Amino acid sequence: MTLSQLYVALLIGGGVLLVSIAAARLAYRAGLPSLLLFLAVGVIVGEDGLGLEFDNVQLAQAVGTTALAFILIEGGLTTSWADVRRRLAPAGVLATVGVGVSVLVTAVGAHLLLGMDWQLALLLGAIVSSTDAAAVFAVLRSVPLPTRVTGLVEAESGFNDAPTIILVLVFSSAATETPHPLQALGNVLYQLVVGALIGLLVARVGVSALRRIALPATGLYPLAIVGFGIVAFSTAGVAGASGIIASYLAGMVMGNQQLPHRAATHSFAEGLGWLAQITLFVMLGLLVTPTRLPSAVGPALVVGLILLLASRPISVLVCLLPFRVPWREQVFISWAGLRGAVPIVLATFPIVAGVPGARDLLHIVFLLVVVFTLIQGPGLAPLARLLGLIRPDRARELQVEAAPLDVLGAELLTLTIPPGSRLHGVEIAELRLPPPAAINLIIRDGTALVPGPTTVLLEGDELLIVATSATRQAAERRLRAVGRRGRLAYWHGEYGDPDPEPAPDGGPDRPSTPSTRQRR
Repeated sequence: MTLSQLYVALLIGGGVLLVSIAAARLAYRAGLPSLLLFLAVGVIVGEDGLGLEFDNVQLAQAVGTTALAFILIEGGLTTSWADVRRRLAPAGVLATVGVGVSVLVTAVGAHLLLGMDWQLALLLGAIVSSTDAAAVFAVLRSVPLPTRVTGLVEAESGFNDAPTIILVLVFSSAATETPHPLQALGNVLYQLVVGALIGLLVARVGVSALRRIALPATGLYPLAIVGFGIVAFSTAGVAGASGIIASYLAGMVMGNQQLPHRAATHSFAEGLGWLAQITLFVMLGLLVTPTRLPSAVGPALVVGLILLLASRPISVLVCLLPFRVPWREQVFISWAGLRGAVPIVLATFPIVAGVPGARDLLHIVFLLVVVFTLIQGPGLAPLARLLGLIRPDRARELQVEAAPLDVLGAELLTLTIPPGSRLHGVEIAELRLPPPAAINLIIRDGTALVPGPTTVLLEGDELLIVATSATRQAAERRLRAVGRRGRLAYWHGEYGDPDPEPAPDGGPDRPSTPSTRQRR
């Protein structure tokens, strides 16, 4: 490649990136998942649009797998361990048994209704059985749901890629070699267990190193954390285990530790996740041939309806019944099984393997993702309200970030008072923050003011709080308590636990009481 060709490639790449960012803004204002517009950008730029030819399936598979690693690292870094720890068992069952049930039901439907041979039917069932982490993280976190619901769906989407990839590889090679069921099961267990162990080990090394080594620049901390996530992903891949599981768990472990410059790390990882999503979806849009899409419309609608109305509901019912998940939450979790980049990336595997008819599967999966993301994504919030999973009078939890003040042995906490928070109308003195924690500055309507003991907090205020490392957790708990129940939070038995105990009837999370805190 000459220097002039490099400049042209960079110009095209930069232009596509800016157009995709504008598309993300348009999607947000229209209430649509941004992945759809990213795919549209790829199709428009492609050979049937502006004429950019791209037909390298192996490159698409490699780039897609790498992009998924970055997306899952970002998802792990921004996932609260407190939200998912009590949901690990049901999420694990959904990610394994649920995938198997979904594959079988979808394959039977495709075989009987579309006349597909069993290999293609099983391949199609495996490709679309995995919920997509990028789609789930992007859409679900915009809906104010109970943490037990979001934690379960997010954990499932982070864990179920590995079993799905294994099944796709098994069915892709079924024409030449049929593995024994016990061998396939052993392979799945090996990939999951070893991948998880590698992710946890790398994360532990990363946490230990970043706590002991002072890096010369703030921007190096986010790079180091993402670097450890990539090391976990690649190490697991070299060991023949699941890099997807390893990178997600590594990100989750490091994201839930009190590491330096956590806010900067989250911002960097979020930007990196967006870049990975844009690259992935635009590339997949380039890979599709629009002139071949009309013939795939019928099969895509049939398989999508089987998945939405049969495969996903049956798998959720079978897997969550032993855990006594309320039926309302089961209905929502069933509808929230969003598909996105993962199925389209997986559709490249049988093409690379040379499976006859695999190109048709790619176009079926592409249309299925587009059509049913348009149906399921915008319907999440209305369905949650219809099922009573959203309380209109409940404010969102405070999101507190910290940056260490190394010289003082203190930390600077920042938060914004959200609409509906009980902090509105509370005086500074009524907060009773543990000394020496103190609110040093309030940003209100773009103006900075230094508060006094009688200063009243208002919705939208941005607070800057200095606390020592020893009092930081107590200060955060007090802020959460007052944010939930007001100035008399302790009187109401609210002590600001980061993970409120769920109500026994499956209703919204209830505040912790002194007795529940002692039990934990």
